[in-house]
Amino acid sequence: MEKERPKERSNLLATKFIRFLGGRNLLFTLVILLLVACVIFMFNQVSFIFTPLQVLFEVVILPGVLAVIGYYLLRPLLAILVRWRIPRIWGILILYIAVIGVITLLVVLVYPFLRDQFTNLVQEFPEYFMKFTEKFVAFFNHSRFNDYLDKINFDYNEVVKNFTTDMVKTVKDTAANIAQGVASGITGFLSTLTGIVLSLVTVPFILFYLLKEGEKLPKFMLKVCPPRMRKEVTEIFHDMDKQISSYIQGQILVSMCIGAMVTIGFLIIGMKYALLLGFLAMITSVVPYLGPVIAITPAVIIALVTSPLMLIKLAIVWTIVQLIEGKFISPQIMGKSLSIHPITIIFVLLTAGSLFGVPGVILGIPGYAIFKVLVTHLFKLFKQRYNRYEDDVHQKYDV
Repeated sequence: MEKERPKERSNLLATKFIRFLGGRNLLFTLVILLLVACVIFMFNQVSFIFTPLQVLFEVVILPGVLAVIGYYLLRPLLAILVRWRIPRIWGILILYIAVIGVITLLVVLVYPFLRDQFTNLVQEFPEYFMKFTEKFVAFFNHSRFNDYLDKINFDYNEVVKNFTTDMVKTVKDTAANIAQGVASGITGFLSTLTGIVLSLVTVPFILFYLLKEGEKLPKFMLKVCPPRMRKEVTEIFHDMDKQISSYIQGQILVSMCIGAMVTIGFLIIGMKYALLLGFLAMITSVVPYLGPVIAITPAVIIALVTSPLMLIKLAIVWTIVQLIEGKFISPQIMGKSLSIHPITIIFVLLTAGSLFGVPGVILGIPGYAIFKVLVTHLFKLFKQRYNRYEDDVHQKYDV
């Protein structure tokens, strides 16, 4: 009987389930996980030691993200220049000169109009808001809702009046707090402004090295991986790069097309602040689904205050823009590379926005795309491992 016990133990280790979990390496894996948990617990107890690293991360994250966006936007153009047998360094310098020229041209030609329209809109906003509330009250006075609200003793005039008063008070208090904060905390304000300026100044340098050495980074990281894992890691890097580049390049191009179409459409129908509203549509369209809602809101208020006919014209222009973008521009530029359901995109945007604010809304989709690539490849490895240790009696995964 004593001689059979080692055999029973070996049979236990040879079962399909144990072999699926790692065989003799299962105990080693569990010990490693336990040690990792202990290390995380210890780090959590002395987290104050890593405060400098947190500050460093906060300083690097902004220029790093901007440089990565610039890298994916300029990489296709740099590849074209390299194919024309232009040295890589000279190609980068040519792109830098072109970008500086475009920015200078936009500042000289477009910025004055945007500044004037923004100043006028800020000055006229209280009047627009008051007219909007007046039309809102007039609508209820001449609608069937008025009789129903009278029956339940609901005074919407008082509600609108209180809302308007509270809104004006909030705006005044916010402006006073900002002025007081700037006056009392001028040192902190200058420190923050200096940090932002330094971050923006470092972007061209980081972008330069990304364009020059960016393609070597995956090869360097592969050297750290075990040889038997390099094929899977290469596929993960390739899919991540494809997802991020498709999203950044596609979304920027789509946003520019939307901004141009909205501006042209608003100019045709005679909408006030057409250039400013078109620029707002271009910026907010970087965020899928929620961006257009944000962009159309001020345009609806302005059109409603102007005239009912202007509101109808606005609806026609916006419908045409959305049809062209949804049926022609997005399918041609972005295709279905992300393969993310619209409901999933909305949930990701809401969650990322709640956790990280505006940066989370902007970076939520590419972050989710990276996470999806990792999970997809891990599940693929799981299916392969399952099929390897499963007999022919049970159905296997399609890999």
